[in-house]
Order: sequence, then C-alpha cells, then structure tokens
Amino acid sequence: MKIRLLALAAASAATLGAMAAPEVPDSISLTALTAMTDALPAGGINAAMLEEIRGSYVPTTADRAIYNAISNNDINKLAVNTEARRQRPEYRFSHRVPSKGITNQLSSGRCWLFTGLNVLRAQMMAANNLPELKLSQNYLFFYDQLEKSNLFLQSVIDKAGQEIDSQENTWLFRNCIGDGGQYTGVADLITKYGVVPAEVMPETNSSNNTGTMRTLLALKLKEDGLELRKMVADGASTAEVEARKTKMLSEIYRMLALNLGVPPTEFEWTARNPKGEAVSTATYTPQSFYRTFAGNDLQGDYVMLMNDPSRPYWKLYEIDLDRHTYDGRNWTYVNLPIEEIKKMAIASIKDSTAMYFSCDVGKQFDRQTGILDPDNYDYDSLLGVTFGMDKKERIQTGASASSHAMTLVAVDLDKEGKPTKWLVENSWGPGVNDGHLILTDRWFDEYMFRVVVENKYLTPEARKVLDQTPVLLPAWDPMFAPED
Repeated sequence: MKIRLLALAAASAATLGAMAAPEVPDSISLTALTAMTDALPAGGINAAMLEEIRGSYVPTTADRAIYNAISNNDINKLAVNTEARRQRPEYRFSHRVPSKGITNQLSSGRCWLFTGLNVLRAQMMAANNLPELKLSQNYLFFYDQLEKSNLFLQSVIDKAGQEIDSQENTWLFRNCIGDGGQYTGVADLITKYGVVPAEVMPETNSSNNTGTMRTLLALKLKEDGLELRKMVADGASTAEVEARKTKMLSEIYRMLALNLGVPPTEFEWTARNPKGEAVSTATYTPQSFYRTFAGNDLQGDYVMLMNDPSRPYWKLYEIDLDRHTYDGRNWTYVNLPIEEIKKMAIASIKDSTAMYFSCDVGKQFDRQTGILDPDNYDYDSLLGVTFGMDKKERIQTGASASSHAMTLVAVDLDKEGKPTKWLVENSWGPGVNDGHLILTDRWFDEYMFRVVVENKYLTPEARKVLDQTPVLLPAWDPMFAPED
C-alpha cells in the first residue's frame, strides 16, 4: 500500500507544474497523503477517491477468466455474438442492381472516388451496351490533389488578414490536403476534367499507397502557405501573389506527375460490343469521352440526402470550404428522417440505378461474414458495462460519423414491402460475398449517413427543401470529415 501511495504522491507533485510541489517523504501514511491531496485543486483524483475506486473492484473468478482471455486475444473475437451469427441473413435480395466488377482502392483514402466512378461506369456500360469498362481513378485523383492544393493556397491568401492561429487558418493548415472526399468532389472534378478509361492512365504505387506522397505534398504546401502570407503582409500586389501561387502549383504538378504520371489531354479508344467486336475507334479528350458515353449533369441531376438526427430534419445545409475545387460547389445536402431516405433509395434500386452511399463502416462489422449488424458483437456482456447512446448522441459526442463510401446496389423487401437488409458494393477488392457487404436494416438505421439519388427519385416533400437557403455550417464541424 505504501508503495502505491508514494507513486500517487509523486505523480500528483509532477502534475502541479508551476505550483509549489509538496515534498514526498520516504514513508507516508494514508492520512497524510489524504491531507496532502485534499489541498490540491478540486476535480482531480485524490487519495480517498482512488481508494474508493480501487475498493469498488473485487475481481471474481469470471473476471479473472475474462482478463486471461482478453490479454491473449482480440476483443472482437471474444465479443462475437454467436447467436446472431447463427441467424445471419441470407445472401438473397428481392431487388438488385447488377454489379459490374469489384475495384480495390488499396492503401489509399479514395473510397469516395471509387464509389462515384463505380456508379458512373455502370450507367455508361448500360447506356452504351458495353460489356466492360473501367474508369481511371488515378486520372481524377491527380486533378483532385492539384485542385485541393490550389484551394488551400488561395484560401490562405483570402485569410491572410487574420492571425495565423485564427480558427479558419488553424483549420486550413491542419487540413491543407488529403485523400478523402465525398460526392461533391466527384461531380466537380468530372464536370471540369472529364474521365478516361483505366488503361489510359493506370494506377501507380503512389496512387495505391498515398501516405508518403500526401505527407510530402502537405509539407510543401504549408511552407508555401507561410510564404504567401508573408507576401500579403509585406504589401505584394495581387498580381505578384497570383504569379507566385502559380509557380508553387507548378511545383506541385511536377510532384504529382512524378508520382502519378502525366494526365492525358487526348487519347484513342475502341468501343466493343458484348461479342468483343470493335464498334468504333475514335480520338477523345477526357471531356469529350465523358460527353459521348455519359453526359449527365452530375451537379444538377443528383441530390445528397443525409440522416443526421442531431440537427433539424427537412432542412438544407451547406458546409463551408468543403469542396474539391476553388471554383466548385460546397458540400450541400438535405437532412431527412431515415424512413424518408429509404423510400427514395428503394425507388432507385427498383429502377436499376445504383447510388453513392456512405456510412460508419467500422461499427459492428463482422469481417469474416461481411455482415454489418448492431448485434454482431456483445461488448456489454464481455465487459460488464452498457453502451447505450443513440445515433444522435453518438454524433454529438464524436462517437460516430461517416467514414467510408460504397455503392448501394440492392435491398431485400418483405411481404409488406419493408426492407430487411441492404447490399453495398465495396472497393476493397474481392473477398467474402464477392466483395460486397450486407447491412441489416437495423444497422442501416444506426450507421447510414448519406445517399446520393437522382432528382427523379425525390419525393415531392424532399424536393421542396431544395428551394430553401442553405444553413451554412463551419468547415471544422466534426460530422463532416472526408470519407476515406
């Protein structure tokens, strides 16, 4: 006991900082230590409180067995709800959009881009009777990184009159560039730069493993941002600042080209029919290729629906500075009750139209079965505590937010037309369920956040919300971290 109390006294003294630290004698009684810690500021763990906490836990035989198990095993393996696994849903869906082949984002945070292009390529293949088509994520990723670099540098210029530790500048320098994103980025980038087939600009090691490149880009951009701030402070003209920014972006372009390759401005491509016969061969620009084989308005024809119970429903929201291009659109969405979103998602699937979908994929995810269900893991029974927050409370405390984008392709409806489970096409390569994940409807309620639907599937009530002036939310709102 004396050894533990001495350790507590030493730790308490170390945390006092500039305060006068009490001298710790060689031997100290509980009474003396209590008197000493009682003199510390209120709110800490004093000796009496610590003894009460310690005394509250008397390990049982079951506790010892649980400790032995947890100390040598993964918690998730021990918390598996065997009964729930025995009742796993069937791999059968009443309504399904045919998948077009699983992609793999590997060690990159480009799920939003893979998902957007997976939805688009399915549409292009169906509309043009193409047996196969893969679109280049690397091509759009190149311009995503270049555009994000410009967004950061120009925003630094715009905020140069503020102190560097202002909330806006702090956020900018901490989030100068990254892999993540969401549907608005897909729409803005394709509208501006078009698309190319995967073979025209294939993946590289740096596109598949983005960590080192991202670190170096961020380091260079932060250095450039400081220089631009100094130029503004020293009275440089707008033209001088713009010219320097262009030089900086030229360096970023070179770094990207060395890592990802040079994006094509023109290429030749042959379209083939289901028999493999050449139908046409032509020269395209990325923009003309998109107009020829797709051509839909990704910005005007689609609406993002959000289920965020921490904010009022039936409202239109916009997130400041949450876009991929400086001249693009901020992330805007309609916040709706979950049941309203399901109506439109079901209508889309019934019409054989897949959707961009995002969720908190890491929660209650059984990777062995590819099933996401709130009952997959029984942490309560294993640890003897209750995890009782609802979706609203998890959002408010940062315990849950959208973390991953996938393609929503199927729903299973019961005899009454109610959904029992959903299917998403993932971008983690082939695996269990052929690279698809099964979401029970209860999991969908708790951890689904966003779905992007075509305008034609909106209910009249949801369409009216688009006429509202959006409520502007700050860029640093914790709910809106980019999806990886």
